[in-house]
Amino acid sequence: MNFPSRTQLRWIIKPAWFIACLCPFVWIVLLAFDLAGGGLGPDPIEATQDYMGIWTLRMLLLTLAITPVRKLSGKTWVLQLRRMTGLFALFYASMHLLNYLILDQGLAWGAIFEDILERPFITLGALAIFGLTILGITSTYGWKRRLGKNWQHLHRLIYVIAILVVVHFWWQVKIDDLEPAVYAVILAVLLSFRVRKKRARVTSGAQKQ
Repeated sequence: MNFPSRTQLRWIIKPAWFIACLCPFVWIVLLAFDLAGGGLGPDPIEATQDYMGIWTLRMLLLTLAITPVRKLSGKTWVLQLRRMTGLFALFYASMHLLNYLILDQGLAWGAIFEDILERPFITLGALAIFGLTILGITSTYGWKRRLGKNWQHLHRLIYVIAILVVVHFWWQVKIDDLEPAVYAVILAVLLSFRVRKKRARVTSGAQKQ
C-alpha cells in the first residue's frame, strides 16, 4: 500500500498543509489585535507591509521547492501541494498589495500610479503581483484543459515572478541587504536545479537520436 493513501492526502495532509500556510496570517492578526506579545511596533502599517511581502516570497520559494523535493525524495504525492502553496503566495501578495493601497496610500490613486512609475522596486512589485494574479486565475483544472500545452508555458512565469520579487525586496531594503541576499541564493539554487534537469532531458533526447 502506498503512503499516503488518497484519503490520507485529501483529509489529513492537505488540511494540515493549509493550516500551516495560514499560520503566518493568523499570527499577524493576533499581533495586530495585541493578542500576542510585542504587537506590531511603532509603525504597524510598515510592519504589516514587510511581513506580508516576506511571506509572499517564502511561499513562492516553497512552491518552487516542491518539484526538487519530489525528485530527490521520490515522493510524487508532494506535487499535490504545489497548487495550494502557489495560491497562498498569491494570498499573501494580495494582503501586501491591499495594505499598501488602503492603509499606506489611502487609495490615493494619483500617488499610487506615481509610485509605480517612478519607484523601480514598486514597479517590479506591481508586475510580480499582476503575474501571480494571472497564474492564480489560470490555476484551475478548467483553465488547464482550455490552454492545453500553453498552460505549462504560461505557468513557467513563476520563475520570472520569483526573480522579480527577490529584486523588489532587495531594492526596497535600505540598510541591511543580508536577508534578501539569502533569499536570492535560495532562489538561485532552486532555479539551477531546473536548468540541470532541462539539460539532462536535452542530453538524454540527443543520445536517443
